[in-house]
Amino acid sequence: MTWLHTALAELPGPDADAGAQVRERAADILRPAGALARFDEVAAWVAEWQHTAVPAVRRPAALIFAADHGVTAAGVSKYPIDVTAAMLAAYRAGRSTVSAFAAVAGATVDAIDVGVGRPTGDIRFEPAMSAERFEEAVDAGRRAVESLDADLLVLGEMGIGNTTAAAAVAAALGGGEVAAWVGRGTGLDDAGMDRKRDAVRQAVDRIAGVLDPLEVLREVGGAELVAMAAAIVAARHRRLPVLIDGYVVTAAALPLATAQQHALDHCLVGHCSAEAGHRRLLERLGKQPLLDLEMRLGEGSGAMAAVPLVAMACAGITEVPTFGEWFG
Repeated sequence: MTWLHTALAELPGPDADAGAQVRERAADILRPAGALARFDEVAAWVAEWQHTAVPAVRRPAALIFAADHGVTAAGVSKYPIDVTAAMLAAYRAGRSTVSAFAAVAGATVDAIDVGVGRPTGDIRFEPAMSAERFEEAVDAGRRAVESLDADLLVLGEMGIGNTTAAAAVAAALGGGEVAAWVGRGTGLDDAGMDRKRDAVRQAVDRIAGVLDPLEVLREVGGAELVAMAAAIVAARHRRLPVLIDGYVVTAAALPLATAQQHALDHCLVGHCSAEAGHRRLLERLGKQPLLDLEMRLGEGSGAMAAVPLVAMACAGITEVPTFGEWFG
């Protein structure tokens, strides 16, 4: 975990001057004061992380990380594990929902295999990943971001069983009653929910006493969660603003924020999913989603749906004159 620990300890900060210039312009923009306050704040956030007083979203890009999970042996998903591979093929063929959304948003989509056909360990009984596999996933997430030509990054995932891994990470780090972090995922019935709660409870009990948040991620997370955590940190070092998707992506981000208080300052949450623990997790992180439409698809679709809002927020600052410019 050398790179991830080191990179977390050396996070670059925002460009406060760029943000201040956007806020100053917003205060005199040609509309009633505060009429688009949240939009204006989003534009200032983009400015701070793009390091420019003229923020824009012209090259949005999505990275979708896919992997399989050994905990599916516990019967925690409505769908069989081979659906992960089928969906990965759909992403790469440009035939998935996020691909359709991305076409409307003017974004690219790259789907990255970090463990399809190579399930992680069954987190009820063993670590999800060895140290070596953890580093492999970190490297995949890091390299994916470093090769991007983008000005806004959307993160998404696919992995049958990964809401179980997400709930385990959230419960281990968030505390409280385990059941409160567990939702129906792809549509589990009541019996499936019982199995899923039991699996998460076993995983959390197994790692009781583990204090390092990144070690929690290795023990009960998944390869795609690790890759997304690394991608978030790599994006920070590139000063690339990030839109986080639903519960699984937010759970992947949680260990970063637990390890370093300001690790997610360059991230906004695209939407709040219908998954039970997501709203609870957002409250813990102090993040307000841009959309709240009870989506539960994953694959970056909710965050992608928010991309046009971020682009509009920037245009609402840069393409609209101030009172001084218009009447001067």
